[in-house]
Amino acid sequence: MNILKQFILISIILLPGFVQSQKPIVAKPVETQNVMSPELMWQLGRVSPIGLSKDGKSVIYRVSTPNMEENKFSSKVYSVNINGGTSSEISDYESLINNKNISPDGKFILSDKSIKIDNVHGFDRYPDLKLSTAQVYTSLDYRHWDTWNDGHFNHVFLMATNASKDDSGVDIMKDEPFNCPTKPFGGDEDYIWHPDGNSVVYVSKKLSGTQAAQSTNTDLYQYNIKTGKTENLTESNKGYDTNPSYSQNGDLAYLSMKTDGYEADKNEIKVISKGITSNLTAQWDGTVNSFVWANDNRNIYFTAPINGTIQLFKVDFPGLTKKLPVVEQLTDGEWDITGIVGQNGNKLVLTRTSLNRAADLYTYNIETKSFSQLTDVNKKIYDTVGTSRTEKRYVTTTDGKKMLVWVVYPPNFDPKKKYPALLYCQGGPQSALTQFYSFRWNLQLMASQGYIVVAPNRRGMPGHGVEWNHQISKDWGGQNIKDYLSAIDDVSKEAFVDKSRLGAVGASYGGYSVFYLAGIHEKRFKTFIAHDGVFNTKSMYGTTEEMFFVNYDFGGPYWEGSNKTYSDFNPINHVAKWDTPIYIIQGGKDYRVPIGQGLEAFNAAQLRGIKSKLLYLPDENHWVMKPQNSLVWQREFFQWLKETL
Repeated sequence: MNILKQFILISIILLPGFVQSQKPIVAKPVETQNVMSPELMWQLGRVSPIGLSKDGKSVIYRVSTPNMEENKFSSKVYSVNINGGTSSEISDYESLINNKNISPDGKFILSDKSIKIDNVHGFDRYPDLKLSTAQVYTSLDYRHWDTWNDGHFNHVFLMATNASKDDSGVDIMKDEPFNCPTKPFGGDEDYIWHPDGNSVVYVSKKLSGTQAAQSTNTDLYQYNIKTGKTENLTESNKGYDTNPSYSQNGDLAYLSMKTDGYEADKNEIKVISKGITSNLTAQWDGTVNSFVWANDNRNIYFTAPINGTIQLFKVDFPGLTKKLPVVEQLTDGEWDITGIVGQNGNKLVLTRTSLNRAADLYTYNIETKSFSQLTDVNKKIYDTVGTSRTEKRYVTTTDGKKMLVWVVYPPNFDPKKKYPALLYCQGGPQSALTQFYSFRWNLQLMASQGYIVVAPNRRGMPGHGVEWNHQISKDWGGQNIKDYLSAIDDVSKEAFVDKSRLGAVGASYGGYSVFYLAGIHEKRFKTFIAHDGVFNTKSMYGTTEEMFFVNYDFGGPYWEGSNKTYSDFNPINHVAKWDTPIYIIQGGKDYRVPIGQGLEAFNAAQLRGIKSKLLYLPDENHWVMKPQNSLVWQREFFQWLKETL
């Protein structure tokens, strides 16, 4: 569930009719805008880096822009000099960058494709029944994220670069019923060449069915090109092992979690050198997001959450010595470093966001410790809208801890006025609440509509030490819920907050938080919005697809002994106290928090006579991906707040 974040709505009316009844989706001219609006936000270009040019002097990147009329995204590719200047649109970028999938000697290329291994469909099992739509399963893992298992598995293939089109290549996974890239989000980062070109390392969870659904045990496997033999490099570790990356010296770095079944465990950087594994971050009280080798092959740059932001760090690899690795934080500010593209000399190319700005490319000078902005793709829009001031606030929790809370103010905030406030409940449950930029749960956009947004770094969030991060597991309705209330109560003491107009909003675990708060809030809130939230922990356990998550976070199945997750912390057991308007959003293809959760909650609200609305998105998963659905989500979100707050 760590991946669970954003969301959308469609009222009880069917989506096609709803969209047709709206005015044409045309944003106001940019020059007339003075605050961020949903329509304006959905004009923003989205920057994603492709890589550095072969000579390291330029950055190749893609800008994707929503096309509302066609309900899809269009994209263009650009190049910009690493020292700055005007970006140039390019058509053929593949020849400009190194292809990591080509072997160092240029003789072979790696690719991945889906192959059919298991006969799941009725027409596979009974050839005389060609029109059958039946699917037959004998174990779990029958569906994942938003897709049913149809018997296909992702495999890595090795092919000669001069092979004919008819050559299918060598399946280095040998028809095994396992995946690489891993599902549902893996890509070609899941496999990599050794610098000597003699072997390939790939990531896979080599477990099947019910066993696979209960485990996070992915490993790194090394396939020898000459012998065809495969070796498990991380067999002793039972949690996630991911993101393999070689230095030019042949040292293999990767990310590793220790505990099987715990998807939000501390993510360590480990290095295998000459057959010996070293943990570079064992002594550091944090968790790693992503990393790259430095050009010197001695240091590793990485990103990690820290104090409500994501910053850039460095750790040295001292080799096979007794010297302890040293972790150094390189950047500090109210932004998120969301990715490291590469290095040229003393410059690192990064992507950076804030609550007011979507991702852009920057360079960071390692020597001067300074940033230079390379792209500003949305400048014309940003120049026309007021920014929302963000404030770091520290609130004392009920157990005497200091908790960081982001407070986001409307543009042109006037402390002499009174404003309604929204408690933002983050999902995950162990996802960092930082200076992120979301195209759904956009805190700047909420503030721009005249709301003060209160976003607590409650228990369960990384960036405040491993203990703080872990505390929420098996305690969903415990201290972290008290943390929410401490935050909103503290900010509500301000004269500029209208205490009679408070709302609580969130998705996934944030949606669970809303459902739970609705039964215990003691008249604090005037309205609620819950997207793809867990409403009934028992039926959630019985229908979700990644069983390792509920086994660990819920503390096991509901039929084994006494467990607060299924009693005190189950929102359904507090519905008798619901008395506040609630808006419920549910994706039809969400298999992580399945559709029954939203429908149960809406039924309960309706049968209790509570003002309520259901936004059902039949073709969306745990996220909202389609542009028009996303704009419906925004319009319905703010319309509900206008009606009830």
